[in-house]
Amino acid sequence: MKKLFSEFNIKNVKMKNRICIPPMVVGFRPDGYVAPENVERYKKLAQGGAGLIIQEATCINIDGRLSEKQLGIWKDNQIEGLKSIVNAVHEEGCPIFVQIHHAGVVGVSENPLCPSAYEYKTPTKTVVGHEMTIEDIKSIQNDYIEAARRAYEAGYDGIELHGCHGYLICQFFNKRVNKRTDEYGNNPEKFVIEILEGIRGVTPEEFVVGIRLGGFEPTIEDGLHYAKVLEKNGVDFLDISYGFGSEQEMNVPEGYKYSNAVYAAEKIKEEVSIPVFAVNGIYSVETAEEILKERDVDMVDIGKGALINPNWANDAKEGKDTGKCLSCSKCMWFGQSKVCPGKVMFDKANGQK
Repeated sequence: MKKLFSEFNIKNVKMKNRICIPPMVVGFRPDGYVAPENVERYKKLAQGGAGLIIQEATCINIDGRLSEKQLGIWKDNQIEGLKSIVNAVHEEGCPIFVQIHHAGVVGVSENPLCPSAYEYKTPTKTVVGHEMTIEDIKSIQNDYIEAARRAYEAGYDGIELHGCHGYLICQFFNKRVNKRTDEYGNNPEKFVIEILEGIRGVTPEEFVVGIRLGGFEPTIEDGLHYAKVLEKNGVDFLDISYGFGSEQEMNVPEGYKYSNAVYAAEKIKEEVSIPVFAVNGIYSVETAEEILKERDVDMVDIGKGALINPNWANDAKEGKDTGKCLSCSKCMWFGQSKVCPGKVMFDKANGQK
């Protein structure tokens, strides 16, 4: 596993291996402030040996939350709690970025914003997003910039803009959602480019700024376009995942060996020179190593593996059983960790209750 356990740098941030624990929301408090459980969770993950942790989606605006118990970074008063997460992770010799986020129309707000008026259907209801005014756009952009400032002040090594999975930046990128006829519709990347420019004005040059980007937005050609534009405008890394779920086309060659998201990361890496992360379906050490070598990406995101076994990276390096995600149709870990079949199986195999 030579490449998986080789060192890697993004700017001045040194990572001891190519394993990243990606953002996974696990809320504990309804006010957006850090709870002791958050600190303990990240400390345990850092002890597990990964090269990098990206903290779960942390909201820039109370009205932009994806859940009632989402962590927040919308107030200066929240910096102290966030510092406690950073310190706990740094004490274990691991760097940490924080993913900053606004849900837009797919959040829990009763009056959600969206680039254009859009009906978002859930299994239980239909939500109508209200078209953002220019004043709304400028205000939310400033929220992102202020969140990045707070992240820097809290001691994070960098940030990741949440630009996929149907959330607000993703809504701007996807032309089936964003039907504006102004500059933010004709050139939807402008929304993010202006945020990037603002962040560079309030953080030092060495502060890492990346983005989690949908590879299919709505097509792979769109994903490639945005990746190249963002590289040109100073993004430090691209963490590639899925776009707006109901508004994407995933045309992947039949028989492709890995997930659709890995395919998108592979294609994007062929077009850019900045680091690219791959995610989804990377459950075994062997698969992680193969993707790094065969697809030439720079980092692999090990999410559900770290949920089942926070010590995934250490166990992988020592040749031990890392556990196995059973790919339940609905992930049983979130909110129900005691009944996650993969976790139960791993704990039993290792003599844990």
